[in-house]
Amino acid sequence: MYDKKGLDKVKQAKEQWDETTVQKTVSRFPERKENFETDSGIPIERLYSPDLLEDADYQRDLGMPGHYPYTRGVQPTMYRGRFWTMRQYAGFGTAEETNQRFKYLLEQGQTGLSVAFDLPTQIGYDSDHSLARGEVGKVGVAIDSLKDMEILYDGIPLEKVSTSMTINSPAAVILAMYIAVAEKQGVTPEQLSGTIQNDILKEYVARGTYIFPPEPSMRLITDIFEYCAKDVPNWNTISISGYHIREAGATAAQEIAFTLADGIAYVQAAIDAGLDVDEFAPRLSFFFNAHLNFFEEIAKFRAARRVWAKIMKERFGAQNKKSLMLRFHTQTAGVTLTAQQPDVNIMRVAFQALSAVLGGTQSLHTNSKDEALALPSEDAVLIALRTQQVIAHEIGVTETADPLGGSFFVEKLTNDIEDMVLDYIEKIDKLGGAAKAIEKGYMQKEIQESAYKYMQEIESNDKVVVGVNKFKMRKDTPTDLLKVDPAVAQRQCDKIEQVRQERSQQEVAETLKALRNAAQSDNNLMPYIIAAVKAYATLGEICGVLREVFGEYQQQVVI
Repeated sequence: MYDKKGLDKVKQAKEQWDETTVQKTVSRFPERKENFETDSGIPIERLYSPDLLEDADYQRDLGMPGHYPYTRGVQPTMYRGRFWTMRQYAGFGTAEETNQRFKYLLEQGQTGLSVAFDLPTQIGYDSDHSLARGEVGKVGVAIDSLKDMEILYDGIPLEKVSTSMTINSPAAVILAMYIAVAEKQGVTPEQLSGTIQNDILKEYVARGTYIFPPEPSMRLITDIFEYCAKDVPNWNTISISGYHIREAGATAAQEIAFTLADGIAYVQAAIDAGLDVDEFAPRLSFFFNAHLNFFEEIAKFRAARRVWAKIMKERFGAQNKKSLMLRFHTQTAGVTLTAQQPDVNIMRVAFQALSAVLGGTQSLHTNSKDEALALPSEDAVLIALRTQQVIAHEIGVTETADPLGGSFFVEKLTNDIEDMVLDYIEKIDKLGGAAKAIEKGYMQKEIQESAYKYMQEIESNDKVVVGVNKFKMRKDTPTDLLKVDPAVAQRQCDKIEQVRQERSQQEVAETLKALRNAAQSDNNLMPYIIAAVKAYATLGEICGVLREVFGEYQQQVVI
């Protein structure tokens, strides 16, 4: 990409600059520290110039936006055509309360819904189960049956709104409820658009909301792939998530490597189940974290696109260009938000969101300033949404595709992250793939070590966190925080009891029996789950049947 004679001249000029100008300056004003590096441990040079990219090939490494290897973006015109989908992750208390928050956000210009479910829902228990006590509606909305889902989307036209649902082990049940609600609105499955997270491997690694062992969990995922490819063609059947891996303490390079390794496992599982790669791969999507190291995050997103395109083309032989595209949702880094001086979080989130946009995200959630203290208040979530709107409309970064493409620093970082990612994937392949690597505790151990190193840097003041280890202030905790009414649990229990009294017990029994038989066979489970949902079988009852057949997963302890 660069002329050799020109590169030699740059090298000579750079050496002369370093020996004279730089050394003179450093002798008078020493640099802040001896070594500068990114959070992934990539050394940061004092100056980036073309000589650091002497082996670069434009068409091979960058290409054009919308063309392989998609380094510069998956769409030719990127945000000149339309902006990313602006989603604010929302869910708390009852379906009624969350429905009101959804409507408020849509009125304020949000362009897609993103649903947070409470912990009992995420692990397949009804709100009246003994293990749900104290958790109902606390970190998301409680969804026990189709009745709750009907209330959650009341007055929201599902043919016009794209919905993302962060649910994993019971993903098939929640998707079935969504399909059933849409039908009640007169909306066909073909008209639905959105994403179900449906990523169980990262639950074993980083988050913990699993129910079943890996093998039946992978079966549920591939059943969703197969069903949606035929019946819900515009639905993203999985959001392969690095977000929670990063929140657990992974570096940027580990986030991408472990997420793409999980993606490889899902693709292989679907192929092994008899699906054609180009039948399901165009509907795969990813979910990444936007952390604080601004340029590393931008380079991370670009490297992820390039690596995934190569994996799909070279490893799996995908022919459809949409199968090669890494499309991703981004959420700003919750783990970086502080309870101290929470207003400072507004700036953190803005810069993180900007890195996601400069990195070419398709969808974005901006965290609220008070999330280190409580679920977001209405005022806080509005500021978070307005942050996206300012980036989209006011500061000019959406006028051209990949505006930092060609930056010597960004291109070198992109290459460095790609090399680190490929090295991790090679190690995971040697361990037998993502599932085996998880079973052996490899990913968990790598994340734990990175998290420990990061915290050591904060505690030693090597890494500054404003308001925490530097620029501290004495200030009272904010008082205008959102609190979930403790009576939510009782209201949910009363609602479940009413649903059980009004439904046909015979129909529920028949659909659950059919589901049990199907789970013991090789049949696709989605039609049976949809039938049970429509009969108003509860989430806990459906997951209970699958627990009986599949068993429950016990987490391996990693030392």
